[in-house]
Amino acid sequence: MSQTILVVDDEIQIVRVLRGYLEQAGYRVLVAYNGEEALYTARQERPDLVVLDLQLPKIDGLEFTRRIRAEQPNLAILMLTARVEEMDRIVGLELGADDYVTKPFSPREVVARVRAVLRRGQTQSAPAILRVGDLVLDHDRREVRRSDTPIELTPTEFDLLAVFMAAPQRVFSRAALLEAVQGVAFEAYERTIDAHIKNLRRKLEVDPADPQIIVTVRGAGYRLELPETP
Repeated sequence: MSQTILVVDDEIQIVRVLRGYLEQAGYRVLVAYNGEEALYTARQERPDLVVLDLQLPKIDGLEFTRRIRAEQPNLAILMLTARVEEMDRIVGLELGADDYVTKPFSPREVVARVRAVLRRGQTQSAPAILRVGDLVLDHDRREVRRSDTPIELTPTEFDLLAVFMAAPQRVFSRAALLEAVQGVAFEAYERTIDAHIKNLRRKLEVDPADPQIIVTVRGAGYRLELPETP
């Protein structure tokens, strides 16, 4: 069955073009032209991914992300942003968006980014279940637990944690993490990793301001610390 993409933008021409390219790529495509309509469609249809413009009438893209992320934590979100909307882009990533494309964009790039996000979990070389300390990650169920307590992660957060847990104490650069979770690394997008790491820390760490699980290696990247043995 084809995966379902919801395209949300108030510019009719953008929606028409993206729909054509995505359908040609084999996806089932739904459309919405404002945030209120997008929320209704996402709740009714439960798409696999939303291509979301941030500047929307009625409910803007950031508020849409906030609301839908609380209801559908596994829904993938690809933001469309103008180059001048850097702060909104950062906020969107911190709210749980998986990736972004800046306007003006190539429709082929959007399709490539959609494919990269949706490839999550389709090929796994690591064991089905990973354990590091009290953290347990189940690839098949797409679930993470800490001390038997479930932790809700976005698709990108899940895949980032899987990369870390498959190689604890290994230092990963931003580019390596981006390539590992999306299959491609563009320098312009490397800083999105920082936002995803911040979100992971907020969900995993006792004190996100003083991380003990995912630590920063200055000038190199990030690594997952092994818990101290008693």
